[in-house]
Amino acid sequence: MAGLQQTNSEKILLSWVRQSTRNYPQVNVINFTSSWADGLAFNALLHSHRPDLFDWNAVASQQSPIQRLDHAFNVARQHLGIEKLLDPEDVATVCPDKKSIFMYVTSLFQVLPQQVTMEAIREVETLPRPSRITREEHIRVDHRQHFSQGVSCFTYALSRSCFKVAVFLSCAKSLL
Repeated sequence: MAGLQQTNSEKILLSWVRQSTRNYPQVNVINFTSSWADGLAFNALLHSHRPDLFDWNAVASQQSPIQRLDHAFNVARQHLGIEKLLDPEDVATVCPDKKSIFMYVTSLFQVLPQQVTMEAIREVETLPRPSRITREEHIRVDHRQHFSQGVSCFTYALSRSCFKVAVFLSCAKSLL
């Protein structure tokens, strides 16, 4: 059961993020995994503290998750001195690595204003807790999805080949 509980540092960091991104309706950070995958949370966090660095609406509405993530990591590197520790492709997944995201957000926490209210911490304590999925389980699901996609592609290619053979045979019959 202890694995399902958040540490105090996670609660404080998540509270800070939620408090900082409260005015961004497209952003609802409830964890250190899937809430970050579309890149909006990273950009909202940066924009909430440094709105002078970029136009939020342009980033939020016109870019793909990979582009938004790349944008946030580049802004943090250029203007805050935070190295690009994450690859956008590794974050823009169904279940990004929690420790990596936590580490990167901690880097942001160290250079941006850090006020966290007790209300924000209490709010985090009431968030729903998803069931715990191990990295191995996620990899198995991911492999199943890739296998399933591969089977679908193979089936499609096979059906196209069968169609071509059927067309060839019907043409051959008409020549006889």
